[in-house]
Amino acid sequence: MGNIQARNARTGVWRDIRRHASVYGLLLIPFVYYVIFKYLPIWNGQIAFKDFMPLDGVLGSAWVGLMNFETFFKSFYFWELIRNTLFYSFGKLLVSVPLSIALAVTLYESMRPRLAKFVQTLAYLPHFLSWVIVYGILLVLLAPGDGIVNDIIKACGGKPIAFLTDVKTFPAIVLLSDAWKEMGWSAIIFIAALMAIDPSLFEAAMVEGCTAVQRVWFITLPSIRPVIVMVVLLRLGTILDAGFNQMFMLYSIPVYSVADIIDTWVYRQGLLEFQFALATAVGIFKGIIGLGLIVGSNALVKRFADGSIL
Repeated sequence: MGNIQARNARTGVWRDIRRHASVYGLLLIPFVYYVIFKYLPIWNGQIAFKDFMPLDGVLGSAWVGLMNFETFFKSFYFWELIRNTLFYSFGKLLVSVPLSIALAVTLYESMRPRLAKFVQTLAYLPHFLSWVIVYGILLVLLAPGDGIVNDIIKACGGKPIAFLTDVKTFPAIVLLSDAWKEMGWSAIIFIAALMAIDPSLFEAAMVEGCTAVQRVWFITLPSIRPVIVMVVLLRLGTILDAGFNQMFMLYSIPVYSVADIIDTWVYRQGLLEFQFALATAVGIFKGIIGLGLIVGSNALVKRFADGSIL
């Protein structure tokens, strides 16, 4: 009897697969991607504990234990890298997420649908620009010689500022440029959450005489709080990813002290100097920290809030 039930279950599964072949075909694409680029590299992760030599291969390289981790931890730049990475990661979190929420709420509350759609389109278009193009735009705006901003400063009697090579202004440029580029794209998920709010709540609030600000504060924001929590938790899981592409394009030797992050250091040490084992060790270190942060923050949210992702 049990064999017959198992056979019927398998037959039903294959029948569903044939019936929805197109859907499973689409699912196959991300499945293959994750297998090739996420799961298979786990096998090669063991080189973090080896003195990896490309000619010897993964299995032929000698074990060195935690030596690669110690090399990173004892590096002269370790604490500087950690400081810069955490600063930019938390800075982007504190700047981009509130701005994205504000943009989403503003578009949702707008009484002019056409204007709202136009502004939304303009806001998320920068997401599709590469950091190479954004760097060119920043040069046009901020170059000390003939940048538009410095031309205005000089016209007002001030002295030009080297925004991209000054340790005082560089962090602000990084945070603001990231917010400008990603704010509109990040707002999409909040706009989707806003669309799910029951309109009768706003109608009842208007009947009670609530102002627009009160409706936002007591209805809109509490309604999308689970989505905000989820976004923050997911960002915390990658808190040591401060944005390699951005930093690689913007930083230079004069601002290394405030611009060098873990990823750029790994690029120089691991790829330019062919220390693949060291780069892998740092990647594992980042993964462990990220896992700990997301599990810990999720536990706190479960205890003190109403939502979680685990």
